[in-house]
Amino acid sequence: MHIADGILPVEVSIAADAVAIGLVYIGGRKLETEEIPRMGIFAAALFIVSLIHFPIGAASIHLGLYGLAGLLFGMRAFPIIFVDLLFQSLIFQHGGLLSIGINTLTMGSGALTAWAIWKLPALNKQVKSFFCGLLGVLIPAVLVAIIFVLSHYGKGMGFIISIYIPAAIIEGLITVVIYNYFNKVKPEIIHGVEGGAKIGDSI
Repeated sequence: MHIADGILPVEVSIAADAVAIGLVYIGGRKLETEEIPRMGIFAAALFIVSLIHFPIGAASIHLGLYGLAGLLFGMRAFPIIFVDLLFQSLIFQHGGLLSIGINTLTMGSGALTAWAIWKLPALNKQVKSFFCGLLGVLIPAVLVAIIFVLSHYGKGMGFIISIYIPAAIIEGLITVVIYNYFNKVKPEIIHGVEGGAKIGDSI
């Protein structure tokens, strides 16, 4: 789902970079000292799972865990995802430095959607955690496909979305398992987000 440099016009990429930097700033302000290592560990986890690829037909995909990032960190997910994408770009040339803003926005949208789902009061938490993981993948996939279509880049963007459907289901199930684990051994990690942290507040 990474958008490489050169696909979008430079001015669009620069505008996306500006918006992404703003969201990274909002997500990272008023950090408490104890939050920093937790965010760093999760950024490392995102980077590691991106190295594990699963073949699906003629393509391959990797887990993103953006829905889990939104569930656990809320708005803090934006700086986490930005750092993860920065290292992926520098080390493996996944995406590009100029397009890191648009990639942060597309993948961060999955985390933001998951955060919104998690704050819904009426749904069962198992159901919410599943849809956090599911939509954390599908929302970025749909946005990237739309961007490619609008940019007249490539064909068969609908097929790309279909590839990510099994990945989204897997991530949904993984998110449920991780939620259950944290809720059992360290529930304050979950309850911090459940408490309704506002944008920019510590989580």
